[in-house]
Amino acid sequence: MNMVSKKIEKLSFFKKHAGKNVKASMCLMGLGQLMYGQIGKGLLYLAILACGILYFIFRGFSDLAGIFTLGTQEKDAWFGIEGDNSVVMLLMGILSIAAIILFISCYLSNIRDAYETQSLVEKGGKPRTFPEDVKKLMDEKFYKTALFLPIVGVFVFSILPIVFMIAVAFTNYGGNIVPPKLVDWVGFKNFIQIATLSKFAPTFGRILSWNLLWAVTSTFLNYFAGLGLALLLNKKCVRGRIIWRAFPVLAYAVPGFITLLGFRFMFSYGGPVNQIIMGMGHKAIGFLDIDAKWMARVIGLLVNAWITVPSIMLLSTGILTNIDTDQIEAAKIDGAKRWKQFTKIILPFVLFSTTPVLIGQFIGNFNNFGIFFFLRGGLYMDGYFLASDTDLLINWLYNLSISNNYYNIGAAISLVIFLITSMISLLVYVKSPSYKEEDVFR
Repeated sequence: MNMVSKKIEKLSFFKKHAGKNVKASMCLMGLGQLMYGQIGKGLLYLAILACGILYFIFRGFSDLAGIFTLGTQEKDAWFGIEGDNSVVMLLMGILSIAAIILFISCYLSNIRDAYETQSLVEKGGKPRTFPEDVKKLMDEKFYKTALFLPIVGVFVFSILPIVFMIAVAFTNYGGNIVPPKLVDWVGFKNFIQIATLSKFAPTFGRILSWNLLWAVTSTFLNYFAGLGLALLLNKKCVRGRIIWRAFPVLAYAVPGFITLLGFRFMFSYGGPVNQIIMGMGHKAIGFLDIDAKWMARVIGLLVNAWITVPSIMLLSTGILTNIDTDQIEAAKIDGAKRWKQFTKIILPFVLFSTTPVLIGQFIGNFNNFGIFFFLRGGLYMDGYFLASDTDLLINWLYNLSISNNYYNIGAAISLVIFLITSMISLLVYVKSPSYKEEDVFR
C-alpha cells in the first residue's frame, strides 16, 4: 500500500508541475522536444511514432487479433485456399504484444525526457543538443548503449521462445492437430490431462518422483564428492597433488556425450566389463537392459558424478584457499575433532560461497537430458507412455514433442519443470546462508 501511495503522490506531483512542452509530448511524441529546439531528438521520436502507427495499421492489429483466434480459415489445397497457419499467427501475435510494450516504453521515455529537459531549463540550463545526447550515451549512460544489443539478443533467443512455449501449453497443438489444421486454445486442459488421463498421469507421476530423487541424490553426491576430493588434495601430506588434480580435470575436459557413449559401450553386453565377468566364468549382465531399472539408475548417478565432480572439486579448491586457518587452529586447540571442524567451520564457509552454484547444479541435474539419452535412450516400457524407468521429465518431453508430435503436452511439462525448479531454487536460496547471513563471512 505504501508503494502504491508513493506512486500516486509522484504522479500527482508530475501532473502539477508538468509544463506545456511536457504536455505537448504527452499528446504527440516528440512535440515537446521540438518546442525546446531539440530537432534531432524530436524528429527521432516522431519517426518512432510514425513507424509504430504504420506497423499497427498494416500488420500489428491483425497480428494481435490472430493471437486470440489462431486462424479462422483452414488450408485446402484442393480448392486452392491458402488458409491460416495457427503457429505462425501465435508467434506473430506474441511479437505484436512485444511491439506494444516497446512502443509504450518509447512513449514514456519521450515524456520523461521532456520533463528532464524542463527541469534543466528551470535551473537555468539549456536543452541538450542531439550531439550532446549522443555523447552522454557514449559516456555517462554508456551502460545503456552497451546493454542494448545483449538485451535484444536475450529477448529474441531466450524470452520469446519461453513465452511461445508457455502459450503452446494452453493450446491443442500436437498429434493430428498441426498446421495446416487450425490450432485452438484449450485453457488448462493439457495440465488436467497430465494429472488425470490414464495415458499420461501414471507416467508423469512415476517420472516426476524419480526425477526429484535423481536431482537431489546426484546433486548431493556430486557436491560432497567434489568437496571431499578438494579437501583430500588440499592436505599437505598428499604427494603429487598437481598430478592427482590433473586426472579429474582431464575427465572434465572430454566432451560429455563422448564420455557417456564410452560408458554405454563399457557396460554393454560386448563391453569390457562383461568381458571380464565372462572371463571369470559368469554370465554377462545386462547393466543397461530393459529390466535393469535400479542398476541402470545407479550407473547413471555414478557416470554423472564422473562428469560433474571435477568442476565442483576445482571450485571448492579455490574457495578453500580463502578459508581462515586461524579458526581451524583455534578449533583444534579447543579440542574439536575433524568432523566438528568440517561441519562448523569448513562446510558453512564453502556453502556460503557455493549456494548459487549448488542451485545451478540442482537445476542442471533436474534437466539433465544427456545422461540417460546416451546411456539408455530409445527404450519404451510397459507401464510408461513413450518413456522408460530411467527417463527424466526432460527426456519424456523430448519423446512426446520431438519424436511423437505431442507439442502441447510437451510444452505443459516444460512449464511444470520450470515451476518446480524455480520454486525449489528460490526456497533453497532464501533459506541458505548466502541470503540470510550475507555479512557473516565478509
